[in-house]
Amino acid sequence: ALETLKMFEKKDSRVKSAAATNLSFLYYLENELAQATNYADLAVNSDRYNPAALTNKGNTVFANGDYEKAAEFYKEALRNDSSCTEALYNLGLTYKKLNRIDEALDCFLKLHAILQNSAQVLHQIASIYEIMEDPSQAIEWLLQLISIVPTDPRVLSKLGKLYDNEGDKSQAFHYYYESYRYFPSNIEVIEWLGAYYID
Repeated sequence: ALETLKMFEKKDSRVKSAAATNLSFLYYLENELAQATNYADLAVNSDRYNPAALTNKGNTVFANGDYEKAAEFYKEALRNDSSCTEALYNLGLTYKKLNRIDEALDCFLKLHAILQNSAQVLHQIASIYEIMEDPSQAIEWLLQLISIVPTDPRVLSKLGKLYDNEGDKSQAFHYYYESYRYFPSNIEVIEWLGAYYID
């Protein structure tokens, strides 16, 4: 893939931008951040209005820990294409890293309106409500999540933990037991079930 894309580097700016965008993404996946950054810069310089190029540039900046600058690239990508879901998702993650929780929630709720059955988006919304110390909302979003991925043991154990914290032992038992059924090696879940049976 890298070799094929490199053949397009010499073409006109739009083709060059598309090739550089894909090269940047491939290098990013391989964790070669220097190369990913070089191609992200080339893609943005070839076509400043390419939302995928701006998102990739934001990703490389994010990976280097400059979250404020990453947010600027994601916002610019969204200004060029308001339906760029990758930029919106990554902007939400960036706000979460910056502890701007309300703005992060706003991003993920907008994304949920676009991608209603996205497990990742539902998980992020539930996680943010947990950070905001609103367990009933976190539970509500996790219940939506398990309607999409009913066999995820981590989500099931998270539900068990939230119900346990709320004092609802029977619901906590139900979700911890379901989690144990799908992944019987989680020590934390085994400990909770053991203590429940002793009680």
